[in-house]
Amino acid sequence: MKIALVTGGSRGIGRSICVKLAEAGHHVIINYHSRKDEAEVTLKMVQEKGGTGELLAFDVSRQNEVESALNGWIEGHKGEYISVLVNNAGIRKDALVMWMKDDEWNDVINTNLNSFLFITRILIKDMLIHKSGRIVSVVSLSGIKGLPGQANYSAAKAGVIGATKALAQEVAKKNVTVNAVAPGFIRTDMTKDMDESQIKAMIPMNRFGTPEEVAEAVGFLVSEKASYITGNVINVNGGLYT
Repeated sequence: MKIALVTGGSRGIGRSICVKLAEAGHHVIINYHSRKDEAEVTLKMVQEKGGTGELLAFDVSRQNEVESALNGWIEGHKGEYISVLVNNAGIRKDALVMWMKDDEWNDVINTNLNSFLFITRILIKDMLIHKSGRIVSVVSLSGIKGLPGQANYSAAKAGVIGATKALAQEVAKKNVTVNAVAPGFIRTDMTKDMDESQIKAMIPMNRFGTPEEVAEAVGFLVSEKASYITGNVINVNGGLYT
């Protein structure tokens, strides 16, 4: 059984990805930071699909927590390795640049961008040894197009896209693929305060997407069917930006 780690798996897109990977036969490690109750709901949904999973708590923005949690898991699971990594955890702290505070910039960069390094460099070692692995990062339309009020978020997601393209070339010979999925406006907690009726008028499909639609793209990229796809970003945005 392949083992997958999904960061930020307690809610929204992360939860749907966990369920999708469970349906595909993966044992799913559900990472969460503070909402253990929501992570337990995700685990129950995984089990209801006939899958298996476990919870693993750590703050992706803190290097010491990442290293302690992941090295601890690796030490306790000799003979097994995490062959699928989905970097999904992320936060937004929107503000215009002229009013943006240092912590609004740094917190978003640490959580959305620096976490890519903290987590990926630990897990990729075993992928290279076994010559098999899949890494998918959930980025954003904001990282491709840029959105006003989101200079921090756009910078972080654009950084992950660049890192994805570079890393893909570093590890391709070892049968490890590295890709990203860029959602547009998806109906989650992160967008619940937005005026959907106004925004959807800008979207050719005239609606927000669903977490399940993003999860389908991730599920494809981690499957054997996508074995020759690497260094790519798949847009899931209803035609809003291509």
